[in-house]
Amino acid sequence: MVLFNDFVTEYKSIKRDIDSAIRRVIDRGFFILGPEVDNFEKNFAKYCGAKYAVGVASGTDALYLSLLASGIGRGDEVIVPVNTALATGIAVTMSGARPIFADCDENFLIDIKVIPSLITKKTKAIIPVHLYGRSCDMKMLVAVAKKYKLVLIEDCAQAHGAMWHRKKVGTFGDFGCFSFYPTKNLGAYGDAGAITTNNEHCYKKLKALRFYGASDRTTSTLFGINSRVDEIQAAILNAKLARLDEWNKKRKNIAALYRKLVTNKNIALPKPAKDNEHVYHLFVARAKNRDAIIAALKKNGIHTMIHYPVLLHQQPIFKNIKQRGTFPHAEAYAKEIFSLPIHPFLKEKEIIHIAKALNVV
Repeated sequence: MVLFNDFVTEYKSIKRDIDSAIRRVIDRGFFILGPEVDNFEKNFAKYCGAKYAVGVASGTDALYLSLLASGIGRGDEVIVPVNTALATGIAVTMSGARPIFADCDENFLIDIKVIPSLITKKTKAIIPVHLYGRSCDMKMLVAVAKKYKLVLIEDCAQAHGAMWHRKKVGTFGDFGCFSFYPTKNLGAYGDAGAITTNNEHCYKKLKALRFYGASDRTTSTLFGINSRVDEIQAAILNAKLARLDEWNKKRKNIAALYRKLVTNKNIALPKPAKDNEHVYHLFVARAKNRDAIIAALKKNGIHTMIHYPVLLHQQPIFKNIKQRGTFPHAEAYAKEIFSLPIHPFLKEKEIIHIAKALNVV
């Protein structure tokens, strides 16, 4: 069986460091927002090239708290791509704002050309998603945000270490929002997230918002929530952060091997990134006979997934939200896309096995 993710092998490869990190927390007896969280926030900010990082409970909370810190709420609109995880749209509705969906381009990223047509007086922010590990065109997005005076919140949940022109994502906009869900390139052993920013005022506000709006842990001056990272997750993330670049490199090598070995003309593989550094959280291919391919791979013991078969405007929770745009690209791609295994512990013989199965479908 070729697994889509292999957490057991990953753990075995770093068992000594992980066990030591967990034991350190237990021996200290301090479990929430302690020295491990402080250390990880500093390390992650440095890794991203940001001035500050704030640990939160999840990637969804990272988006939600960034919206709260921006003063965005009821009556406002936020532009998000229609082809993304539910969390991106849910975070907007949690804030009280209305998500306005945008179509995607050929690389599955938000189509920047359609954004101006979606902007109204109610529009307050854009949330571009660096989907599958590929960076959006941040030069164009920063220009659009500045022109229309919009808050720019980067959804980096799938793009830890990804770059646009040698600058890491999460540092172009007002906020960079990361998820450390276990499947991510940098994953915890539970839920966790972080927000990067270069704005000191926003940093201090975010730290209060994650703790009931209290800046001194006793007096709440803002409407905040409970969104705290526990010490064990922070300790695990610290141990894994040191290996992130190595693991991302392995993902890139696997992507290159797929391109070399898969020769089936009916399958469109993701194109190499020219202006950015793709970290291949997912390796998403397209084919008209997608369902037949998935079935054939399953017979060969190969696990695949679809990211994402149901677009946001098709989700029941969003169906009553009137939209201004159309989504021809996203709707077409949703019927064709499928994700192949690309975790760092995938063996070469497994990649060859996958390629052979793809080439005979």
